[in-house]
Amino acid sequence: MDAPDTPLDDTDRAILNRVQSDFPITARPYLAIAEELGLTEDDVIARVRRLRQAEIIRRIGGNFVPGKLGYVSTLCAARVPPEKVAHFAEVVNRNPGVTHNYLRVNEFNVWFTFIAPSMDEIEARLKEIVQETGVAEILNLPATAVYKIKAQFEV
Repeated sequence: MDAPDTPLDDTDRAILNRVQSDFPITARPYLAIAEELGLTEDDVIARVRRLRQAEIIRRIGGNFVPGKLGYVSTLCAARVPPEKVAHFAEVVNRNPGVTHNYLRVNEFNVWFTFIAPSMDEIEARLKEIVQETGVAEILNLPATAVYKIKAQFEV
């Protein structure tokens, strides 16, 4: 991973370490973080906004176990010609059940996870992606077991 263009100071690092896990579930979560770190709420919000604009923070949101909410999940792998990767990713990302996608050095080079109320819905969405992008080779690899790990990266 390349070094970020935005320099990080100790306060940025403290905020990044704090927001990764156990995000406060309160009406003013950034105030709770500010109080823990000895900052102002406005400072935390401004720093998070700057880190997001610099793409150091990509997303702040919850992680859920799909099966416990009545959903199914799958990992998909697509063989996408290099000139179609950007368009393919944009089409995939329009689906609310896609949690993330990423490039891999492999003949199946675009991988993404998909969560939906049923496998039928996922399969229907995959057909729509094929029709819109012309990318016909998408592997649907449904989860047979779910393993959640706590990924906490000390910054």
